Amino acid sequence: MAADFPILRQVVLDCPDVRELAEFYRRFLGLHYRPGDEPPAERDWLVLRGAEGIPQIAFQQVPHQAEPTWPDGPRPQMLHLDITVPAVADLDAQHTRALALGARLLRDRSDDPVEPLRIYADPAGHPFCVFVPPSRA
Repeated sequence: MAADFPILRQVVLDCPDVRELAEFYRRFLGLHYRPGDEPPAERDWLVLRGAEGIPQIAFQQVPHQAEPTWPDGPRPQMLHLDITVPAVADLDAQHTRALALGARLLRDRSDDPVEPLRIYADPAGHPFCVFVPPSRA
């Protein structure tokens, strides 16, 4: 039986240190390594999975990866991750966690009445957003 559509397997982030970036997202998002990718395995490609075992994010070693300049500049972002939380209190709690794990705050719109959000750079400089989605009620 042929598939009508291809399946998106995972998002891959290039980075100069795959273990450092994989550990950041593993700890921040509560993911786990694909069997064989756990530390101390030395790899140039690592995969993190969700609780269901479905690959979600992978990391590819690129030794001389230049950090993106966000939002403008000579190396603008080509991709960013959107991460949601249910309430502003959760946004604040995740802010503390993100910084403790090595993220840098790039923009704070946590007081936005429609869509509170914060934009960060992960340890490799990739931008990601954590936000409370607007109510669709």
